[in-house]
Amino acid sequence: MRLPFRPTVAVANADAVLPRAGPVAGFGATTPPDARMVKTGFDPAAYRLNLHLQSLISSGRLAQARALFDQMPHTKNAFSLNRMLSGYSRSGQLAAAHQLFLSSPPRLREAVTWTIMMAAFAAAPGRAADALALFRDMLREGVAPDRVTVSTVLNVPASGTVTASLHPFAVKLGLLRSSVVVCNTLLDAYCKHGLLAAGMRVFQEMPHRDSVTYNAMMMGCSKEGLHREALVLFTDMRRTGLDASQFTFSSMLTVATGMGDLHLGRQVHGLVARATSAHNVFVKNSLLDFYSKCDCLAEMEKLFDEMPERDNVSYNVMISGYAWNRCASRALRLFREMQILCFDRQALPYASLLSVAGSLPHIGIGKQIHAQLVLLGLSSEDLVGNALIDMYSKCGMLDAAKTNFLNKNDKTGVSWTSMITGYVQNGQLEEALRLFCDMRRAGLSPDRATFSSIIKASSSLAMIGLGRQLHSYTIRSGHISSVFSGSALLDMYAKCGCLDEALQTFDEMPERNSISWNAVISAYAHYGQAKNAIKMFEGMLHYGFKPDSVTFLSVLSACSHNGLAEECMKYFELMEHEYGISRWKGHYACVIDTLGRVGRFDKVQQMLSEMPFEDDPIIWSSILHSCRIHGNQDLARVAAEKLFSMGSTDATPYVILSNIYAKAGKWEDAARVKKSMRNRGLRKESGYSWVEVKQKIYSFSSNDQTNPMISEMKEELERMYKEMDKQGYKPDTSCALHQVDDDLKLESLKYHSERLAIAFALINTPPGTPIRVMKNLSACLDCHAAIKMMSKIVNRDIIVRDSSRFHHFKDGVCSCGDYW
Repeated sequence: MRLPFRPTVAVANADAVLPRAGPVAGFGATTPPDARMVKTGFDPAAYRLNLHLQSLISSGRLAQARALFDQMPHTKNAFSLNRMLSGYSRSGQLAAAHQLFLSSPPRLREAVTWTIMMAAFAAAPGRAADALALFRDMLREGVAPDRVTVSTVLNVPASGTVTASLHPFAVKLGLLRSSVVVCNTLLDAYCKHGLLAAGMRVFQEMPHRDSVTYNAMMMGCSKEGLHREALVLFTDMRRTGLDASQFTFSSMLTVATGMGDLHLGRQVHGLVARATSAHNVFVKNSLLDFYSKCDCLAEMEKLFDEMPERDNVSYNVMISGYAWNRCASRALRLFREMQILCFDRQALPYASLLSVAGSLPHIGIGKQIHAQLVLLGLSSEDLVGNALIDMYSKCGMLDAAKTNFLNKNDKTGVSWTSMITGYVQNGQLEEALRLFCDMRRAGLSPDRATFSSIIKASSSLAMIGLGRQLHSYTIRSGHISSVFSGSALLDMYAKCGCLDEALQTFDEMPERNSISWNAVISAYAHYGQAKNAIKMFEGMLHYGFKPDSVTFLSVLSACSHNGLAEECMKYFELMEHEYGISRWKGHYACVIDTLGRVGRFDKVQQMLSEMPFEDDPIIWSSILHSCRIHGNQDLARVAAEKLFSMGSTDATPYVILSNIYAKAGKWEDAARVKKSMRNRGLRKESGYSWVEVKQKIYSFSSNDQTNPMISEMKEELERMYKEMDKQGYKPDTSCALHQVDDDLKLESLKYHSERLAIAFALINTPPGTPIRVMKNLSACLDCHAAIKMMSKIVNRDIIVRDSSRFHHFKDGVCSCGDYW
């Protein structure tokens, strides 16, 4: 009969309380030695104690196991210690495991022992640094790491620098030649930290590769936007005869999504259907995600309905897809279905539902979900906490977003980025910059998303000094090789009036994707360089990148800014008939603007009748501006009435229509329109301009008398006006106030806000320095003519960004060719 174990029995009497193992205990010939025998040096007593220790740990009796372990002063060995540490780690008792590890004699701590503790720390939230510290202590104690140790440390969430420092260990131990597992782990670590070039070197030097190798490399490429390179790797993998796994299919679907290649995704779907993993829920979820991100709702729904097995991810993908396409009712229906199916309430896709509320935006839904999260005690969790910040920001409730941000106990980089992005989205750019500085002071490192938002803030403020600082910081932080960071910097330079630096950034990008090409095409479009924009579009096609809706929007905008009506119609037809890209309302608006500016009002009427969208203020404002150019009073009246009926609070239509009548000498009609504007309580938006000098923004309004340097600025302008008179400059008084005497008209023109900004920059910057002025409204004809002459007189490049485009004045000529 087996006696019950008593912890108080001495080890010397172990034979009396522990069952003998028969032939095994005596190591009979019928039973081969196992690992425990070898580890105990074939000591029967130690073997039996370890066997019982393992039994207690396996059954969850850790307290009894620890009591037995403590009674083994002579027979305990590394195997005993390792079993005990593993038991504590698996049960989540990390503190007990660490205390036991520290108190154990160094002779018992072998490579496996250290590795068990490192793995335990790596698996615990926020303890990655402790795992790396253990590895350093292990080396200091002279314990040589093995392949399992190296693989474990490489899997610790850490920086790319740590990964690079472990690489020499793997080489020194010969693991890169003998262990494909270590090679794969090293390769995967490099790719996860965005060090793709280092990962590729490991890949190329590997003597043997398996499907895991290719999967890691493909995922690394697709993560960095190098989708074509990932596609080549997939082809090589198929050629070598390696079987595709569920991770292979997932990587290729990520590639198809990144390329926006619906045909490729459907081909992968076909491969999945023929593979053994056809019914794997992980792969099906990847397919759902692909169809969702390609806006193929019908195919996404069909696949979801046919899935024999669904999990939380399946529902999350569907709800996210509906959120992106603003199908709130369908998303809520699926959420209720999840509740009915008794999914764990704490695992429901609250973050996705908050995304639905933010994308609509619908604050009522958002507050209901927030209330549920508070009741469940989940509102402080990182994922939903960040989603709450994002939702409130998108709903314009920045105070609520800030409250949720401040209430988070553990603010991650994503939390800071969500709040920064919220400020940027709501136009509070200075607050976004301040929070970015606070994030850096808090010791958190910005990621690509953070840089994207903060660079956007500097773009909107046109703070080129700040933008250049961010560029340098991006280089120092190692994000410059990222195609996303490069594209954001390109866009920043373009929006700050630095086209040359934008183009240089594009040329220096080690890798490009469709976003990069779209950014450079858009830059040329805003600078009115339609031919270069079209040339870049052709280059994009040449390098195998497929254009999307944004690409064509930039090309059509470029045509609009240069009056290229025929080219505009060509690309408008091409996008749908050649590439199958659905047209947005924005595409129609560009075409209507182009046709209107060249006076083809019959085609404008035709496009309005064919457009499958309701017309909006943007389109009718464009038509009204075209009527101003060509003096079309009849259509201008129709356009203005359309705008009035849409309840717009913008006074611009009234001003334009009044000016059209005034230019034609119809003063009564002009006065009637002005009176109507006053009766509705509308006022013309005040024009203002701003300029950056020594990394500080200075703003000016027309005839601004508040600036302490106003006298010097007026003197500078008067000096230039005298020189301009000598060169034949004649003010265009049609741009001044009507029904006032000529002297007042001339006076009102002389001190428009952009002219004051230019004068201020001339006084406060060195000769030859380019001047970059930003303006909230379109430049008037007289200012445009005046600034052309100023650029020649002062021998400086003057770049003015108005509400629609850039004007680059140099040597008396503007880049727009006087067409805007």
